[in-house]
Amino acid sequence: MSEFTNVAEIFGSNVFNDGVMQERLPKKVYRELKKTIEEGKELDLATADVIAHEMKEWAIEKGATHYTHWFQPLTGVTAEKHDSFISAPNVEGKVLMSFSGKELIKGEPDASSFPSGGLRATFEARGYTAWDCTSPAFVRQDAAGATLCIPTAFCSYTGEALDQKTPLLRSMEAINTQALRLLRLFGNTTSRKVTPSVGPEQEYFLIDKAKYLQRKDLIYTGRTLFGAMPPKGQELEDHYFGNIRQRIAAFMKEVNEELWKLGVTAKTQHNEVAPAQHELAPIYAEANVAVDHNQIVMKTLKMVACRHGMQCLLHEKPFAGVNGSGKHNNWSVTTDDGINLLDPGTTPHENVQFLLVLACILKAVDTHADLLRESAADVGNDHRLGANEAPPAIISVFLGEQLEDVVEQLVSTGSATHSLTGGKLRTGVKTLPDLTKDATDRNRTSPFAFTGNKFEFRMVGSKDSIASPNTVLNTIVAEAFAEACEVLEKADDFETAVHDLIKIYLNDHQRIIFNGNGYSDEWVEEAARRGLPNLKSMVDAIPALTTDKAVALFERFRVFTRAELEARAEIQYETYAKAINIEAKAMIDIASKQIIPAVVKYTKSLADTVNAVTAAGVEAAVQAELLSETSDLLKETKDALGKLAVLDRKSESIPEGKELAHYFHDVVVPAMAGLRAPVDALEMIVDKEMWPMPSYGDLMFEV
Repeated sequence: MSEFTNVAEIFGSNVFNDGVMQERLPKKVYRELKKTIEEGKELDLATADVIAHEMKEWAIEKGATHYTHWFQPLTGVTAEKHDSFISAPNVEGKVLMSFSGKELIKGEPDASSFPSGGLRATFEARGYTAWDCTSPAFVRQDAAGATLCIPTAFCSYTGEALDQKTPLLRSMEAINTQALRLLRLFGNTTSRKVTPSVGPEQEYFLIDKAKYLQRKDLIYTGRTLFGAMPPKGQELEDHYFGNIRQRIAAFMKEVNEELWKLGVTAKTQHNEVAPAQHELAPIYAEANVAVDHNQIVMKTLKMVACRHGMQCLLHEKPFAGVNGSGKHNNWSVTTDDGINLLDPGTTPHENVQFLLVLACILKAVDTHADLLRESAADVGNDHRLGANEAPPAIISVFLGEQLEDVVEQLVSTGSATHSLTGGKLRTGVKTLPDLTKDATDRNRTSPFAFTGNKFEFRMVGSKDSIASPNTVLNTIVAEAFAEACEVLEKADDFETAVHDLIKIYLNDHQRIIFNGNGYSDEWVEEAARRGLPNLKSMVDAIPALTTDKAVALFERFRVFTRAELEARAEIQYETYAKAINIEAKAMIDIASKQIIPAVVKYTKSLADTVNAVTAAGVEAAVQAELLSETSDLLKETKDALGKLAVLDRKSESIPEGKELAHYFHDVVVPAMAGLRAPVDALEMIVDKEMWPMPSYGDLMFEV
């Protein structure tokens, strides 16, 4: 894109969006498709054939030769199988380009080769991808050429969800149904649809590609398994919102252009706290579209980084000692006619509908805090949560001064008579205007914070799909709405009943509200006193998926069956064990083949120096002391390496699943830390020219 090109001219240019459909589809076909998108009406094959033909023609004009059903299996990344548009040659030997409605609506990837938690056996291979017409198709342009990507759901031959999208779509239907039910009680007869809207902020690191290729740990695991801190980290806080370097700015410019073409509303970009760390944030979209867009964002960040000779790291903790990366999931609920159910208005104490919605969300989060925590559980996130750089592993809700004051009024006196206002911020500089203050501050330490007209779930890991946390959020809030409706629909006096219900919910679930410092030890103690769960690791969080409470919740709203939940728990255990096993084997490989040989070479050099100096009649005490220190650390490294190798081999005899995951967490992870410690100490001693890999300083500051 030329620097003078208007963004509006390219935005969505590679998306088969509503404007393109209106232009290319016959009016009747367009109306039928809109009914499917907005009302869930089944699409007949004849209509699908017309849509498929026009989609193909549009894609070919964009240079596409292939199409793919683009889906999100339980691997954490997207998947796709490419088919060309060509059909069998005609009698003249000329190839024809075709794409049918059946090919648009349904695909058949192998379901046995993706994680299924036992839902599919190797000999039971059939699975289906089904077109999600609520998320627009798009043409992706990369080294493979141009490909028509059709967002789809993925399920097994027997109907179980094998992906992230299917449960998300089910949860969106659940919250839509229950939210409309609630709105009708308040006399709203005009809103026809309620949709969760999501805006995920994406954090990431950028490092030089050539240096990345010299780090086996980054290649194999996405994070550095060894590495001593450089003299400067993030102590000066000068990187955050700092001037964006030219190489990074060029990267960001191209990322924006690629995303805008694909209809992703990339809006905000800046340097993050840690050196080499950055952030990108879009404007809100409907939850399933936001999930698709975030996958596109992650893919685009990696693709464009390669073009610029860099590597994008999406791991939650690529470098020890500096902040890791998260993905803040901003969530709200809006109607098709523009009503945000989380907008408190200027006088929230008088906004009864908002207060009920707020009370329901507090109830939902308190009741299912373990599930919400599990939805952000990830191997990499274990390095962040509770580590004084990200929210603690304890779920709590930050409301801010204004809403907390309203809640306290309702709980203590039974009624709220006022709302705190923001007032004026006076700078004390005559040439600067006085600013209108918000009614409440922000709290970066809260995992679930109210931020004006939305909730920000700050726990999600940087490389994770946002489908899981939004599926949980939608479902637990749908349950709270449903239970409120069950009470209010039976009430003789609605106004009295709704006020009583708000007070009951706030009183019963006030323990989940915390406006203080979530990083403090005092909060850990206070949370325990309140009875809030503190699930410190991924393996501690996984059991939340299969409790009777969770099963009852998800089965009631047809989001998951018990079998699907048990399968996901099994996959989570397997994922954890496999990830740590890869990290352990990578440490063994690197320490054995790179670090120990390098240190041996250095000690030999030192020994030769000691002998030469001594032979010359000069005292070599310093050199000898350095040799002794290095040799001691080398022995400690060799011993720790041997211990880790033995423990890793022992894992082969432990049954897969929960037991193996706990073994890796409780036994192998501490042994990995035991190996890292002497190696990092050696890095501070050994000649840099002899050290076998780029240092933290090389990686974070030389981009």
